[in-house]
Amino acid sequence: MAVRFGGRTRARSQALQLMFQAEASGRTVPEVLDGEFALDNGPLRDFARELAVGCDGVRHDLDAIIATRSESWAINRMPAVDRNLLRLSLYEMIFVPEVDVPVAIDEVVRLAKCYGTDESSKFINGLLGRVADDLEAGVDVVAKAHEDLAARGESSADVQYALEGGKNDVWEEPEDDCEPLPFGADLGDELTGGIWYVEGPGTIEEDDEDVW
Repeated sequence: MAVRFGGRTRARSQALQLMFQAEASGRTVPEVLDGEFALDNGPLRDFARELAVGCDGVRHDLDAIIATRSESWAINRMPAVDRNLLRLSLYEMIFVPEVDVPVAIDEVVRLAKCYGTDESSKFINGLLGRVADDLEAGVDVVAKAHEDLAARGESSADVQYALEGGKNDVWEEPEDDCEPLPFGADLGDELTGGIWYVEGPGTIEEDDEDVW
């Protein structure tokens, strides 16, 4: 039986899909939203749009944090789903104060168990936990990430260059009780696994559920 996310979990899932499609196609999230895009469990929610656009606007900062905090994967070698889930949670942890840090972590760990690899949830939880500890201690994690990059002779531009030259869009089949999202599919392909919406600019559904 497929998982049907509701409330803000559903919005986070949609934001992930937009971010994945943007990265896979070499576009920004606003550019994706200006054209056609595929979603499962649509139409697009306001909160999903806000998260995806917000992440896109500070992606260099988010990627700097990921690049300096990852202990087992270079950012350009980790699965694209993991990378975008990390961006999503870090954005909420740092830039969306109304969302509690534990909630931001728990939500993406839940999504990772459905859409990531067997190791995704553990990897993501560990990295985000280290960032959460620093946030609790009052550390400016964005500034620290850029300082750490500079200490090893790198910059956020180097991180982006590595990503552009070494994308690794790994997609693992989810568990039996989760619904796969063909993020890399062409819009002309047959989309399977639930109700899919191909949307264009200006198509928004009000966020009628306030479930965190």
